[in-house]
Amino acid sequence: MKELELKYGCNPNQKPARVFMTEGELPFTVLNGRPGYINLLDAFNSWQLVRELKEATGLPAATSFKHVSPAGAAVGLPLTDTLKKIYFTDDYELTPLASAYCRARGADRMSSFGDFIALSDVCDAATAKLINREVSDGVIAPGYEPEALEILKNKRKGTYCVLQMDPDYKPEPLERKQVFGITFEQLRNEVKLNDPALFANIPTRNKDIPEAARRDLMIALITLKYTQSNSVCYVKDGQAIGIGAGQQSRIHCTRLAGNKADIWWLRQAPQVLNLPFKEGIRRADRDNTIDVYISEDHDDVLAEGVWQNFFTEKPAVFTRDEKKAWLAQNTGVSLGSDAFFPFGDNIERAHKSGVRWIAEAGGSVRDDNVIATADKYGMAMAFIGIRLFHH
Repeated sequence: MKELELKYGCNPNQKPARVFMTEGELPFTVLNGRPGYINLLDAFNSWQLVRELKEATGLPAATSFKHVSPAGAAVGLPLTDTLKKIYFTDDYELTPLASAYCRARGADRMSSFGDFIALSDVCDAATAKLINREVSDGVIAPGYEPEALEILKNKRKGTYCVLQMDPDYKPEPLERKQVFGITFEQLRNEVKLNDPALFANIPTRNKDIPEAARRDLMIALITLKYTQSNSVCYVKDGQAIGIGAGQQSRIHCTRLAGNKADIWWLRQAPQVLNLPFKEGIRRADRDNTIDVYISEDHDDVLAEGVWQNFFTEKPAVFTRDEKKAWLAQNTGVSLGSDAFFPFGDNIERAHKSGVRWIAEAGGSVRDDNVIATADKYGMAMAFIGIRLFHH
């Protein structure tokens, strides 16, 4: 098939819409549903991300995309009991691919609501069962086990979008797009981010970046390669825990992603794990309630006449001092940036979210200030000399 007609473009008024190949066949097959314009933008960006994560780490990878940026990305490392609980998977048997999906979806569950999923490996039944219970628009993978495909075909009353990608497809080196009737052309960004030499230039006093941290930094950088710029990514134990995308100011990226990383960590606090939810409260409603409970707006769910809608008894306030003490326990986080940090304030903010290792381009006129700030906290920071802007 050389062409696929779409219902509409980015918005319903943008018709006609299609995707097509000028030479050869489309490298994907629609196994179920009807993909939209934005679905396919998410699908093709997310597929590239998981393919590179698998190549870099040797582990199954998954990502959860929304509006052409990842909400989460991860590789298939086993989950702790706490992570299983906050991802609502403590009653599931998890394969490595299912673990990768749980981590990708669980990093920022609110942003992942209604996502498009990419899987690096053939989708198995365990992963399909997890996808089936979430609010999602579609999935792309190199293949599907028969049971997995049947599960996904029945999702959303049979309309769930299931795409199979040709894993051998390689695009032309030059890529083009049009804006306002004007064609842009550039060489595809084929930079490889799994080279150990990438972390050779370490200007900080601390030059120790352990193997697990290098893996996490690679995950951060590969994730940023397919995230709308400016962007930064916090990673811990094989999964992104906070992604800041598309901000005009880098400090705003660092704050946004850091706040997401903090929320991910706060969800693991005893005060949150022990919330007395009523039976039958849906996962999305739990996510929303937890998000408000750990924010400064907690009165919105703890007020009389409100908390009874969610809880069997009124929970205690999760105080600012309790949250600060819990956040201080989050350590060993890696941080990647798609370009250099222009000021040390980014490092200050990163330190608050447990960052120990950093990978950034380097080359700012204030590199000395950035390095000095990292040295103040004993961080190891690599200047990789590569910018990863994506638009």
